[in-house]
Amino acid sequence: MQAEMVLTLGQQMLEVTALLSAPLLIPALLIGLLIGMFQAATQINEMTLSFIPKLAVVGIALVIMGPWMLNTLVSFTRELYMNIPAMIG
Repeated sequence: MQAEMVLTLGQQMLEVTALLSAPLLIPALLIGLLIGMFQAATQINEMTLSFIPKLAVVGIALVIMGPWMLNTLVSFTRELYMNIPAMIG
């Protein structure tokens, strides 16, 4: 396997990882920011207050974006398996 092919494969893997993690991390980040602003405004210093809303938003995002995420992962894996002969020879 050539160095260029390894770097291209690594780049594709990082892109797929970013694509799959973004639909879950971005809503959790936004909810955490909103709850943090609410806690700062009301001076409520409860650490567990943000856990349940984050968990709910990530669950909803997973239900909504789950089929797309699974399709993306399966597509990448199929492409990877189809390219094994080109990688070896």
